Amino acid sequence: MKNLLIIDDNAEIRKQLKWGLGRDYSILLAGDVTEALSLFKKHRPQVLTLDLGLPPDEEGVTEGFRCLENFLGLAPQTKVIVLTGRGEREHALKALQMGAYDFYAKPVELAELKVMLQRAFHLADLEEANRQLQKDLRGESPGFQGIFGQSPEMLEVFATIRKVATSDVPVLILGESGTGKEMVARALHRESLRRDGPFIPINCGAIPENLLETELFGHEKGAFTGAQARVQGKVEYADKGTLFLDEIGELPTMLQVKLLRFLQDHVIQRVGGRENIRVDTRIVAATNADIGKILESGAFREDLYYRIGVITVSLPPLRRRGDDIMLLATLFKHRYGEAFRKRVRGFSAAALDALRSFDWPGNVRELENRVKRAVIMAEGPILEAEDLGLAAVAGRLSTKATNAAGLTLREAREQLERELLAAALERQEGNIVKAAGDLGVSRPTLYDLLKKHKLYQPTE
Repeated sequence: MKNLLIIDDNAEIRKQLKWGLGRDYSILLAGDVTEALSLFKKHRPQVLTLDLGLPPDEEGVTEGFRCLENFLGLAPQTKVIVLTGRGEREHALKALQMGAYDFYAKPVELAELKVMLQRAFHLADLEEANRQLQKDLRGESPGFQGIFGQSPEMLEVFATIRKVATSDVPVLILGESGTGKEMVARALHRESLRRDGPFIPINCGAIPENLLETELFGHEKGAFTGAQARVQGKVEYADKGTLFLDEIGELPTMLQVKLLRFLQDHVIQRVGGRENIRVDTRIVAATNADIGKILESGAFREDLYYRIGVITVSLPPLRRRGDDIMLLATLFKHRYGEAFRKRVRGFSAAALDALRSFDWPGNVRELENRVKRAVIMAEGPILEAEDLGLAAVAGRLSTKATNAAGLTLREAREQLERELLAAALERQEGNIVKAAGDLGVSRPTLYDLLKKHKLYQPTE
């Protein structure tokens, strides 16, 4: 059971909180700064509640702020929830600026405090997992440097990389823009027997069609106007290594034929040349396009698809990766806090809610950019929803919470459940299988929920 330290000079409040929270946590009680610091050093709780009015300054806040400063100095990652009186908002805001996790105005509503505590412990666990993951990556798992995730979908991706990396078969990586396709390609290369050879990336959609053939296969002197010397292409540069063809769905049909011939024979001819050149290069390709649609349209050859797609790795969008969102956000906070020498300790409660609720159309790349921006823009040690550019999302969530204030817990839960179902269906354009994947439930369970909320009418 996790330790929870409760610091309050009022014995009745300590007794009330111990009674109300004792089933969920191992409760430590302190009534003054000396006792609090002693318990903190001995047990190092992840989360604690702190009343700012402590003896000998029960009517003031000096002892409470001294206590907060000591806790964060000893363990900056500690989640401190400050308990304040109704008229002490300015003290609560100062505590947040100093690095407190959140504040709660007395009198205490136990159900609300429980939710806040659950969220704080959950974030503390994610941050600890992230620190351990960084330690592992620096030590035992360098092949996955830069790829982070603990969701089942990402663990499956890691397992696939380990299985196929040492073979020389082509690999096709599928995923939305920003999901980390090039990182997976680099991990495949680093885990392969070709790790000492070159890794050569090329974006097939970023180079004009008339230059792409030369870029890939090179040219001979005099092959065209301006070709004053022999030039090797990226396929040759990647000899004994890996060639990463990003956005392969943009490859022109003529070059698809030439690439297919190379995959079959491992031989190329430079533009303007007749010599067959044998090259030992592994092909890893990626696309964010719907591969089924481009095959149906005829824009991509089926025979090439079957050659490059011997092994397919599908990267999940960030919105389907659950707690990975907070793990990655915490990682980026640490990374850019150090890079920009900003003393950032965590995210506000509103920012956490916004991070979890946002749809992340730009996936991991967008999350990284937003956290980077937040670290730069933040005026204190706590990153706010406004710093992330997610103020509108936080505002909508706050409005929903206000609207739900008059509901029972069951009514609020059912209202939220219905909204999540409707949003998932809208996001996936009515596709039941994809909506179930977004929500992390099975298809039969989703059907039952839709019928329960009258969002689905079976056809006769």
